[in-house]
Amino acid sequence: MRIGLTGSIACGKSTVSRMLAERGARIIDADVIAREVVRPGEAAWSLIVDYFGQDILLSDRQIDRTKLGQIVFTDEEARRVLNGIVHPAVRSRMRELADEAEQEGIRLIVLDIPLLYESKLEHMVERIVVVSCTEEQQLARLMARNGFSDEEACRRIASQMPIAEKVARAHNVIDNSGTLIETERQVDELVKRLRIEDEQRR
Repeated sequence: MRIGLTGSIACGKSTVSRMLAERGARIIDADVIAREVVRPGEAAWSLIVDYFGQDILLSDRQIDRTKLGQIVFTDEEARRVLNGIVHPAVRSRMRELADEAEQEGIRLIVLDIPLLYESKLEHMVERIVVVSCTEEQQLARLMARNGFSDEEACRRIASQMPIAEKVARAHNVIDNSGTLIETERQVDELVKRLRIEDEQRR
């Protein structure tokens, strides 16, 4: 079964992803893959360098993510081009890894996609699990984790779909506003429910 795991920034998705991995799920992380597909020699790397030029490369031929980020942050067309290169490569690699996991007999495959709804990737998974917390916790965690000011943290949060909307659209929700023990209990219940459902479908 292919599960989409998402949430909003600083809600604790990485914590839940780790808990699912500890319970035997295969985690396929979109952020990790996004870094892999732009390594030197990859098709996406070549397309990016062709468009943005050699100036975005570091001495070891890796893409200077900071410099590229500064370019696309201020140029809407450049951001569209970059996303048009990277996103299809990430989706293709995620499908490949999910297919491989199924062939290995892995029953619970988790596609960890931070912007699953924003990128309209619901079609890639059979169920969507959203990790949530209160807006106050989200703001405090983001400021503490990234050292953002209140204004910067609010701007980052506002750039994503509101967590309440993601919760409303989810098949399952992990409420990460309490203790880690409470989150673990919800993850245990979720895994048990998914395994029963998977068995019933076989």
